[in-house]
Amino acid sequence: MARAGVADTVKTWANAARGLALGRNEKPAILPVSRPGAPNVVDADIPVDIGCIKVFRSENFPESGPTPWLDQPDAAETIERRLARGELTPKQAEMCRFWVENGYYVARGAVDPDTIDAAWAAYEAAIARGDITLAPEKATDDDPHPGRYLNPHLKVEELDHLLEHPVLFNFSSMVLGRRAIPFQTIASHKGSQQSEHSDSIHMTTYPLGYLAACWVAMEDIHADSGPLVYYPGSHRLPYVFSHDVGISTEDFREKGYAAYAERYEPAIKHTIAEHGIAPQRFLAKKGDVLFWHANLLHGGSPRNDVSRSRKALVHHYFAEGCVCYHDLSATTSAVHGPVESLPTCGALSPDIKRRSQIVRS
Repeated sequence: MARAGVADTVKTWANAARGLALGRNEKPAILPVSRPGAPNVVDADIPVDIGCIKVFRSENFPESGPTPWLDQPDAAETIERRLARGELTPKQAEMCRFWVENGYYVARGAVDPDTIDAAWAAYEAAIARGDITLAPEKATDDDPHPGRYLNPHLKVEELDHLLEHPVLFNFSSMVLGRRAIPFQTIASHKGSQQSEHSDSIHMTTYPLGYLAACWVAMEDIHADSGPLVYYPGSHRLPYVFSHDVGISTEDFREKGYAAYAERYEPAIKHTIAEHGIAPQRFLAKKGDVLFWHANLLHGGSPRNDVSRSRKALVHHYFAEGCVCYHDLSATTSAVHGPVESLPTCGALSPDIKRRSQIVRS
């Protein structure tokens, strides 16, 4: 994007910020002061040396805090104390209370239409140029829409800027209680019809819970297009990882996601039924954003009309100072760079890389 284009985008964000329900005209929440050297140290009550961890699975990490501040038993009292000290505005306190109870927050009109349209147009242009190739992922023979694309922000500058949009970044940092590190995006033209799941089996953190996600509606979402479905309050259920449902590292190597479909997905459906949690669908307007907790159960509802698109962009953010890995495949996250860049066992300061240091390809 040209310098003038970036300036126009920043100006659009600033103008749209005024009077918005998310409180963009308010200062960002004040985050706790990091410990000295925090960017290069795993910030956990029980320190770990990631260079000594050979298999990145949840069972190979100790049970350790601190849990995210809004997951702690005294979260309600902490919100009131921070509000009284001026660390949160009244609007931010309201958002935090809702997050504690429900594990999500809907920000209506959080991203202005001009920014949405420019970002999606740039994505479509990248597809037309051949910079991005989409698999069909057809749900039916007459499905007219292409499949999803992982990390389009690495190829489309406008999507990269959207990933760092101040509303999305500041909200994620606020609920995590640490600076958010923009990590991953998924762009989609249509509903995923994905089975219900928690992101924490795919994007796991040590300590647990330091992931926040958001779903940005890039158009008005029709009820028959297969809207995102989510389960309020499910974030308070126990985390479910690969070993909890009997998926070994060998199982995943041999069967891949077939093992996940055979064992994890039925376990989550059983949990939802057992607890009687009612689903909600995100019937969004263009620019609406749904933020959700690391452990909130969600998925894609059926596409009753496959001719209808469901254009969306999903963002994931890790918190600074945590180990980030993929429990299902037992691999480290790209936040840490390639495996060979991990410190040798015994290193004093594990290198948790900033997103700006990740090699783009």
